[in-house]
Amino acid sequence: MASHGLAAVLTAAVLPLSGPFTPGAPGAGDPYFPNAGNGGFDVGSYAISLAYTPKTRRIAATTRITATATQNLSRFDLDFAGNTIGSVTVDGARARYRRDGGELVITPARGLPQGHEFTVAVTYHGRPGANKDPELGQTGWIRTKDGAVTLSQPVGSSTWFPVSDHPSDKALFSYAITVPKGLRALANGEPAGIAARHGRTTYRWRSSHPMAPYLAMVAIGRFRVRDGRSPGGVRTITAVDPVLTDVNGAKFQRDTAAVTDWEARTFGRFPFRSTGGVADDVDVSYALETQNRPVYPGTTDRIILVHELAHQWFGDSVSVARWKDIWLNEGFATYAEWLWTAAHGGKSTAQRFAKLYAKPASDKAWTIRTGEPGQRGMFDGFAIYDRGAMTLEALRRTVGDKAFFRVLRGWPARFAGRNAGSTDFVAFAERETGKDLDRFFDAWLFTGAKPPAPQPS
Repeated sequence: MASHGLAAVLTAAVLPLSGPFTPGAPGAGDPYFPNAGNGGFDVGSYAISLAYTPKTRRIAATTRITATATQNLSRFDLDFAGNTIGSVTVDGARARYRRDGGELVITPARGLPQGHEFTVAVTYHGRPGANKDPELGQTGWIRTKDGAVTLSQPVGSSTWFPVSDHPSDKALFSYAITVPKGLRALANGEPAGIAARHGRTTYRWRSSHPMAPYLAMVAIGRFRVRDGRSPGGVRTITAVDPVLTDVNGAKFQRDTAAVTDWEARTFGRFPFRSTGGVADDVDVSYALETQNRPVYPGTTDRIILVHELAHQWFGDSVSVARWKDIWLNEGFATYAEWLWTAAHGGKSTAQRFAKLYAKPASDKAWTIRTGEPGQRGMFDGFAIYDRGAMTLEALRRTVGDKAFFRVLRGWPARFAGRNAGSTDFVAFAERETGKDLDRFFDAWLFTGAKPPAPQPS
């Protein structure tokens, strides 16, 4: 018995108790973007320290990432495209690294046990550029005449910082952005200090709410910034590029505040500590719901504000689990437009629905499945935006107003700060309404054909 016990002790001493160390996956498992995000760890926070010189269009930066290993890691990936790396450390020790396309593959000096919280620091410099998205055009780091702005949906954040670039890996963000005197820098969250030295100014921002990486935003330029509060008490920070002579800065802030308050009454409490927006002279054809303050390309039409600010609840606070679920972002934001228009003397949601539903069943637009559009259909105007909103109006008619608005307000409250997908929404709607809605949602979300007209309950 004694010798058997000694053998057991010796065996335990030489064998790893928690299993072997293996590489983390190079992607988060999203079939639309197989290399987006990473496996083997969960990011807790990003601290981005970045200096930008517009004259040379160069950045010099260090990004510090805190993360927790979700397996015994021998090495792991980050998404990072372009730029020149100066050094990589893990828990303060030099780490080996190599580039593999858009992946930065990091091998720490020793394995990282499952459950271990570690820190990665990547120092880099270069001239970051934009991706060319087939649907959206430029995404990522986009140069402007007086600075730069980042618009990174779906996978553009990796153009300007190392990241686990998938919505399922939400994290906290802080920034220290250094620019030449005379320029301003904005980001997500709230201001956390300004310091001027040697003709340059560092602007610090910090977000206290988790964020999907594609929503990370830095805007650098000669902005005129306003910082106030909405009538409902929400801090409202807006910025306008002065070359946009058609944009009245005071009106932009008032409209942003008014829309935020109306949506808070409609969808529930505003989910973050501040709202706002950035109107910039940037050569893109879309606005983007970057968390706390969306970016608008030279226009601040009120209905655009309604759409992008609705995303603060639907897309930013509650983020998609997989990119196939994007109707949960765009369908809800489009329906917010319908509700706003109806509440302000325009067409009713029923009228909007009827006009779109009149599209004949033979139209190919119906063949794209809203809940599974494929990568090429992710931003389809009819399938994702219009049919997404129609799905909500059809649900409203099916379950009645009282139950529907309970779902509409309950959804962002139930999943605040988290990720959720279409199956989560179906289950939530069934639980809140007490109805079996499988056939309804199968027809509206997962069938490539015109759904039957909704039948009132």
